[in-house]
Amino acid sequence: MGTFLFDKIIFGPVHSRRLGISLGINLLPSDRKVCTFNCIYCECGWTLPSAGRKLPTRANVKQMLEIKLQDMSQHNELPDVITFAGNGEPSVHPDFAGIVDDTVATRDRFAPKCRIAVLSNATMLSHANVAGALRKIDDCILKLDSAVAETVARLNKPTGRFSIDDTIEELAHFGRHAQIQTLFLRGTVDGMPVDNTTDAEIEAWIAALHRIRPGKVMLYSISRDTPADGLTKVSPDELNRIAARLHSCIPDTEIQAV
Repeated sequence: MGTFLFDKIIFGPVHSRRLGISLGINLLPSDRKVCTFNCIYCECGWTLPSAGRKLPTRANVKQMLEIKLQDMSQHNELPDVITFAGNGEPSVHPDFAGIVDDTVATRDRFAPKCRIAVLSNATMLSHANVAGALRKIDDCILKLDSAVAETVARLNKPTGRFSIDDTIEELAHFGRHAQIQTLFLRGTVDGMPVDNTTDAEIEAWIAALHRIRPGKVMLYSISRDTPADGLTKVSPDELNRIAARLHSCIPDTEIQAV
């Protein structure tokens, strides 16, 4: 299936089904995905070797964001949210913490009513500078597609050492500041079944969320082309049933099925 990459540091604005009108920031190369996961459903395609690839500099990101927000302000078209997303995992950028500081300052200067968001796979939470930067972001959206190690290996395909149990503990430190996003799907990849909607999967996932106690949980399924064939979208009705099941266990958490 076809996938796509973002070819600019600042892209959009685009309409996000979760965030509203979003102005994106891509901290990664424009010609390939750079990520600590290799998710079978990722709209950016497969994770490829990235040695020697140049990343946008902190100064470049700040300059380009200032130019874009100035232009949008002049046309009275400021976005609802500025989102760190793009071609992979934004927090792997070595200057991520400094870029977050610059972005907060630039937002406060040009668009003080605009939120700042990040879409992260949560693999870098053990790095103190990354965790500290994420705490400064308004909408800290962190991935948890499964709490079962075997499913994570098939669905997210971590590219290095990764422990889902350790990640859940790191997420628990964020508590209500965390907004958990989970993509549900079924299918077969490399001859092996992948399904994070079974009773056992949902029970383990709910137990992890009970431990984390996030402020919000977002459930969704495939909406774009995926690099792996043989994947099936989960229906809105089923997402709503999973959401209702979760709500009965952690009623103080906002739950959104999109």
